[in-house]
Amino acid sequence: MSTKPPSLTERRKAATQLDIARAAAELFTERGPDDTTAEDIAQRAGVALRTFYRYFRSKQDAVAPLLAGGADRWRAGLAAAGPGTAVPTALERSIAESLAAADTEAEEGLRWTRGLLRAAEHDPALRAVWYRVNQESEERLRAVLADLAGPGTDPLELRLAAAAATDAIRIALETWAETDAPVHGPGSPAELAVRCLRELMGGMRLLAPRSAEE
Repeated sequence: MSTKPPSLTERRKAATQLDIARAAAELFTERGPDDTTAEDIAQRAGVALRTFYRYFRSKQDAVAPLLAGGADRWRAGLAAAGPGTAVPTALERSIAESLAAADTEAEEGLRWTRGLLRAAEHDPALRAVWYRVNQESEERLRAVLADLAGPGTDPLELRLAAAAATDAIRIALETWAETDAPVHGPGSPAELAVRCLRELMGGMRLLAPRSAEE
């Protein structure tokens, strides 16, 4: 299904939001959320305070675009697999690719996520943003999985699959953030997420490997 490309205004809005998100992430990593104000973030991002509040309700909310960006790219990659692709195969491949940190931008995104998750340990509002981002991603993932699985798929199976895939990534990133493991290789987000997915999908019909007779 084709989607209308974003307008120039929408692209500018998204770029401004991302600039603010990166500024917030930098300050949270440097100082911690308690010692960072919305004014500090606006100044670092080079925008007026009123512009900050036009887009975000709170300083913690400002990092949501940064945390959600990886999930957006992951779902887009999964959707590109196309109808008829085995769901377990498509999920595992897309998760591994999305967390592989194949370029500098992707590596930077993972490191920002690590810093934010560490800061969130001591900030309930920041944790709430992280959980909200994951919940929203899970809800959007259901439609992608429905297209892959095809008509007639049990809606409960779709919900369980979306929850398992989302939690696999969330748990992997949280576990990785607690360590100093690299972005590639053993202990990396990609390795941990694939391991989590395999553990979580074992008992689900939709996510079970297809037999040779199917």
